[in-house]
Order: sequence, then structure tokens, then C-alpha cells
Amino acid sequence: MERWYLLVKWGVAAFSSATTYFFGGWSAILNALLIFVVIDYFTGMAAAGAAGELRSTKGLIGIARKVFIFAMVAAGHLVDRVLGDAHLFRDAIAYFYIANELLSIIENGGKLGAPIPPIVKQAVEVLRGRGEPK
Repeated sequence: MERWYLLVKWGVAAFSSATTYFFGGWSAILNALLIFVVIDYFTGMAAAGAAGELRSTKGLIGIARKVFIFAMVAAGHLVDRVLGDAHLFRDAIAYFYIANELLSIIENGGKLGAPIPPIVKQAVEVLRGRGEPK
């Protein structure tokens, strides 16, 4: 039993060290990004399932995209470290992906038949570049 406890302690220590190195610690922005990424993935799976398009290859590509998001945030943090550790690039990249994930969640909700207010639909279309503001 103590062997497992020691293994868990080492695992938590390794994860914490990697998080600090790659992201500069875990902040509220990264927490929000993680939550939005998870919600988007599951709503995307639900939307694909409702449309009859649920495929393991699409799911794997979705996971790869989510990993890429965090790789970009880590790259932003490494740039910040070179420039003085102000978290400017890391946070800007995280905000961009938070907004992108929110748009995707709204689109997935629309595909599932959830009522989306017209102003939100219009904003999503404008932000995705498919429409013009009226």
C-alpha cells in the first residue's frame, strides 16, 4: 500500500513540476481554458453523435487539436520567459483559445437543437467570418 502512495506522490510532483515549467504555474485563465476545452470536446461528441457522424478518427483528431491548444499556450509561456516572464503571450493565446472554444460550444449547442438567442447566432456568424453585422 505504501508503494502506491509513494508512486502517487511522485506522480503529483512530476505533474506539478511539468505544469510549472511549461505553463508558469496553473492560473485561473488556464483553468477556464481547460474547462472550455473539455466542454467543447464533449458537446462536439454529442453533436456528432446526434448527426450520425461519430467516428473514432474524428475523436482522435479532436483530442489532437486540444493537445495542440495547450502546446501553443506552453510555447507562449516559453516566449514570455525569454521576454521577462510577464505572461503576456501565454495569456493572450489562452484568451484567444477560450473565445474560440466558446464559439465552438455555442455551435455544438445549435447542432444539438438547443435554443440560441438570435443576437448570439449573429455574433458567432460575424466572428466566424460568415456574416455581416446588421
